[in-house]
Amino acid sequence: MENTEHKNNPLHGVKLLQIIEELEAEYGWEMLSTFIDIRCFSYDPSVNSSLKFLRKTPWARAKVETLYLVMLRKQQA
Repeated sequence: MENTEHKNNPLHGVKLLQIIEELEAEYGWEMLSTFIDIRCFSYDPSVNSSLKFLRKTPWARAKVETLYLVMLRKQQA
């Protein structure tokens, strides 16, 4: 039986590391800090500091995931 719960979820199987790396490559840290005002993007940004913060902060992770989905839609357009 196919699991339809994950079938329509574009984030299924995408690791947070991949999301951060792709967003940083597309927009850069400065633009990311403009889109989402969190310290790990604006003050001495790094992938590791972002991972650490976003894993502990659900509201910030949700914003990052939403931005990632927007980026994917723009790339597909």
